[in-house]
Parts: sequence; C-alpha cells; structure tokens
Amino acid sequence: MPTTPDVTTPPDGGLLEDLQHQVAVFARRAEQTRLGGVGQVRNSMDRAAYLLLNRLDREGPMGVKGLAAGMGIDSSTVTRQVAPLVDTGLVKRASHPDDGRAVVLELSPRGQARLDEVRSSRRELMALLTEGWPEEDREMFCRLLTRFNTALFARQAATHPATDDPSAPRPPDLPVSDAS
Repeated sequence: MPTTPDVTTPPDGGLLEDLQHQVAVFARRAEQTRLGGVGQVRNSMDRAAYLLLNRLDREGPMGVKGLAAGMGIDSSTVTRQVAPLVDTGLVKRASHPDDGRAVVLELSPRGQARLDEVRSSRRELMALLTEGWPEEDREMFCRLLTRFNTALFARQAATHPATDDPSAPRPPDLPVSDAS
C-alpha cells in the first residue's frame, strides 16, 4: 500500500490530464470511504438512498417519474431504490393531492430524522477534510464542484435522457447556502 497521497502529476500531462486524474482519484477515494461522515453514522446510508431522501426533503412529495427526472435516472431504477426505503419506514407512499388514484412518495418523520443525522455526520466530515481552509476556499470549492456536477448532469441528460417527463432534466441540487 502506498504511504503517500496519490497527488502525482502524470508525466507529460496537461491541465486536463491532471484534472481527469484528480477526478479519478477522488472517485476512488469517495467510493472507498463513501464520504459517509464520521462516527457510527459513517457509511450507514448508501449514496442512492441519501440522494433520494435529500431530493424528497428539498422538493417535497413527488411521484417516481418526477424523482427519476429530477435525478437524471430511469424510473425503474428509482422504483428499485425506493422499495427498501419504504420497507424500512424512511419513505411513505401517499395519495396525490390532486389525483387520489396516483401515488406520491414523501419523506416520513423517521426518514427526516435519519437524513438529518446523516447530513450532520457528513457536515462534520467536510469540516474535518477542509480544516484549515479559508472560508473563501471552501466557498470556491463548493461553487466549482456544483458547476462541475451541473455540467456532468447536462451532458448526461443531453446524451441519455432519463424520461419524457416535462420537468426533466434539472440540474443537481445546489448547495444549501446557494453560495454562487
């Protein structure tokens, strides 16, 4: 196992080579740790569950198609990912307010509590990872990462549209502080 961080610059690489290398290193490290937080909460919620719960919290109750469109994924994927969240009581099904025959998914009180716990743990991890960074650097990193994620989402949506839902596609969630 290497004893030094993998921050090497590939030989004869330009800026874009360095960027793609650092994105690859980030993806590997993020998957290894899941950036799930600290303490007992760390790694206790997978990425799909976190993103689904987060979207329901930010945007309120919605159907599977709306969730899929907003996340840029297929409805069948959302259905598969939501099932265990419903089974464990983190998400509940409810009648659509305008059409009682339709079903919407909403965050349950238990789901809200669990999401709050995971968010707190992840904020603590972000604080640890960026300890010693000036606030301006944290803000810039957040803005640039949001911009990068938005570009990735737009590219994915343009090349592989998830659904024909009129609300699709939408960019990924903006930071809570909306510091752009």
